[in-house]
Amino acid sequence: MLTHSNPLIKKQIYDRISFLGTVSKADLMSEFPLTSSSMTRLLEEMTSRGLIVISGLGSSTGGRKPILFQTNPKHRFVFGLEISRIYSVLGLYDLHLNPLSQARWKMDDRMTPDVLADSVANTAKAFLTEHGITSADILGIGIGAVGPLDHRNGIILEPEWFPAPSWRHVPICTMLEERLGIPAMLDNGANTALIGEHWALRSETIRHALYVHAGVNIRSAAMSEGRILRGAADTEGAIGQMIIQMDGPKLRNKGNSGALEAFVSVPALEERVRAELIAGRISVLSGEAPDRVNFAALVDALSQNDSLVMEQFTKTAVCLGTGLANLINALHPEYVVLGGPLVSAHPLVFDIAVEVAKKNAYHYPEYNPLFTQGQLTDTAVATGAALMVLQHWPID
Repeated sequence: MLTHSNPLIKKQIYDRISFLGTVSKADLMSEFPLTSSSMTRLLEEMTSRGLIVISGLGSSTGGRKPILFQTNPKHRFVFGLEISRIYSVLGLYDLHLNPLSQARWKMDDRMTPDVLADSVANTAKAFLTEHGITSADILGIGIGAVGPLDHRNGIILEPEWFPAPSWRHVPICTMLEERLGIPAMLDNGANTALIGEHWALRSETIRHALYVHAGVNIRSAAMSEGRILRGAADTEGAIGQMIIQMDGPKLRNKGNSGALEAFVSVPALEERVRAELIAGRISVLSGEAPDRVNFAALVDALSQNDSLVMEQFTKTAVCLGTGLANLINALHPEYVVLGGPLVSAHPLVFDIAVEVAKKNAYHYPEYNPLFTQGQLTDTAVATGAALMVLQHWPID
């Protein structure tokens, strides 16, 4: 039998209270191998330290109403940072992951690693002043970034498509630790998004989940038995190299021929529409110079039900659904979360992708995963990054 003084069991119980939100002693006793007296002492100790608080009384079946506990949201605070190709987001959170402040930066050609790190540090310090918090109250900063990464050493390796130069071998954790004086942790943004969405959906007791982000490229993360699946390398972008058409095109002459990203990505969509405009197709974009037609213009044209743009978004959605079916048939998730600018551009993208994925899922409809755009949507990466720090916090 473990004792209440074991640091590991303390952390596990704290994490369980955090995950469930509100629990009674009996709820915890059913899950942990402690005696009643040991559990009582542990809860009293954690309450006296301010780690947890009494949140009220539960319902009774005839005896005393049980005392309910929850983690203390103001005991400490945590930062979550998303680094993406289009924008980056910093959030300050309490320990219930309630967002207290948030800032966003456009990732244009001026946003080099040093400029972003300085902006993050200055904004983070302003957040602390605004909320009367000191750096001693901060557990750390979690970072969800575009890969590939060396997440153990906190380095962004060689990501593609960043507008600014010098996003190569960036020691982002060291850069922020030096500027802020707090620990930093790094993981790829698909993983932190899935961590965040899994937390947001915790009442559903999900064990197996898939997250796919469709934007400048295709990124994915998978979870089994509540844990992120990791391979021998950081592979969040590997889904983009899934071949869905033998001898098909390459995206900008890189990667596999007929790879998913050559059909499902912002650059691929832009290239297809530009080619159709050059060929003389009629569109609300016909008056524009083809090389100046960008994703924002496509989304605007789609909102006007432009037939050319709708046709190309539909093709994108069909190909996305095909890639999803391949992943689903290999991983068998319960939940499939779809995110990214391509998915959020218009409901037809999500609807068509899901329809195609279901049609090609093995054993459907007997096996019928739930498809969703998630609870956190565009804050999932930053929220999950903050949660990553909380999960690794050694409360002793």
